[in-house]
Amino acid sequence: MRTLWDLLPKKRQIAVEPAASPRHSTRRSGPAQARYERMTRAMLERYRIRVRKWRSSTSGVAWQVTYADGSVSRLIESPRPRGPMSAAVFLHEIGHHAIGFNVYAPRCLEEYHAWRFSIAEMRAWEIAVTQRVQERLHDSLHYTLAKALRRGLKRVPIELLPYREPRRDAGTAALIEVPAAAAASA
Repeated sequence: MRTLWDLLPKKRQIAVEPAASPRHSTRRSGPAQARYERMTRAMLERYRIRVRKWRSSTSGVAWQVTYADGSVSRLIESPRPRGPMSAAVFLHEIGHHAIGFNVYAPRCLEEYHAWRFSIAEMRAWEIAVTQRVQERLHDSLHYTLAKALRRGLKRVPIELLPYREPRRDAGTAALIEVPAAAAASA
């Protein structure tokens, strides 16, 4: 049986590839991306962490919830590792769980050790610690230390002395030195 639709002239079908959306145009594939994915899975499994949200910005947060029965949920929000900067932020948030919460006081010292963990893991996974990552590390620790000083911190931990002043230019970022033995065991 024919319908009215059958009587209408057929439009020529032109195969058109869908335009790449900005969200998917930055997706990478290859050995480097496979390494980032392996690293992501391994770190989440090793520390039993659940990602609550993959952030589009290069910011992150780590926290844990302890339930009445004593069980603990370890959670993070961070960018999905696709390059050195997002990997550094991801590993920094993992570092909070790896070193433990409230182990280091003051809080700015905990941030230092989370960044130290991040740099050690980047080296262990052979991810480049770029100049931008070093600058981010310096800016983050400077901000955290300045906040602690505003809130009344009396003695600056020796590890944080290089971060007391802001970066003057792109070449002055202080990098956390991680001994080779610490990088291998982290």
